[in-house]
Amino acid sequence: MRPVPADRFASAPPPVRDGVRLMVAAHRRPLRHLRFTDLPSALEPGDLVVVNTSDTEPAAVDGHRGGRPIVLHVSGPVAEGWAVELRTPDGYRVLDGRPGEVLELPHGVRATLVGGGPRIWAARIPVEGGLRGYLTTVGRPITYSYLRERPGLAEYRTLFARSGGEFGSAEMPSAGRPFTPAVLAGLRERGVGLAEVVLHTGVSSLEAGETPLPERYRVPTATVAAVDATREAGGRVVAVGTTVTRALESVADETGTLHPGSGTTELVLGPRRRARVVDGLVTGWHEPEASHLALLLAVAGRSLVERAYAAALDGDYRWHEFGDSCLLLPRPARR
Repeated sequence: MRPVPADRFASAPPPVRDGVRLMVAAHRRPLRHLRFTDLPSALEPGDLVVVNTSDTEPAAVDGHRGGRPIVLHVSGPVAEGWAVELRTPDGYRVLDGRPGEVLELPHGVRATLVGGGPRIWAARIPVEGGLRGYLTTVGRPITYSYLRERPGLAEYRTLFARSGGEFGSAEMPSAGRPFTPAVLAGLRERGVGLAEVVLHTGVSSLEAGETPLPERYRVPTATVAAVDATREAGGRVVAVGTTVTRALESVADETGTLHPGSGTTELVLGPRRRARVVDGLVTGWHEPEASHLALLLAVAGRSLVERAYAAALDGDYRWHEFGDSCLLLPRPARR
């Protein structure tokens, strides 16, 4: 696939969430160029849309390392404490950390690197009241250099986000961002069902050769029942994002049967493990070298994905978390 020019990266949140563009790439059908408000018309009555209800945390905190500014990205809880990534203030990775190193954070809090590296470290971050409350006070959303500014946390929360008692996502499950109450109403009128999973994302700035990090998930009994009923009736299971896909496929057995479950998944979808449950995917646009792309190929196949990406580059679609969307439908409804 062709590289993505930097001027295609969405540099700010769109004025209207559901006003972003939506490409519909369906098996043996011409590509359709719509708006996200048109999503209901691109699906069939009896299809099931599955969304991720994970909330987004203010997971970036500014600190110091040996007197020099540093940005700490908190990816999520691990056995040794917290998985973290170190960045320079202008966004470059810091890869020369060492076990035992202490980072100075606001209000006298210290983070001690205890293992891992060179990119993702396990760290101990003792703080009165717990790290999550501390980040609410001093943290901000994880951002990258292609953004013109640092949007507030509200811009990184989807319509489905629920803030529970557990640490949520380090970065927004961005495929769900364009959904609005109007889009949900359109899906209901169309006869499209809605179901939920939870998958808390870690830091997602993966490069070529890097596999997705282990992530915490939960697939409830009600969602398994909805998937079973949809498949029995001949409808399609459409995942909203790679996070939902990973959660559903993590509880699918070799026959494609789902089982309710929760835990931490290390599943990597790709050529050796194709999708068994997901029939379609709502997604943003990922750079060709990203690990997310392997998951898209596992769901939709190389031919359809490459056709969509070529058209997106030719058609001025916008990339990354505030960019445009794509609906991949590699299979027609079974009815």
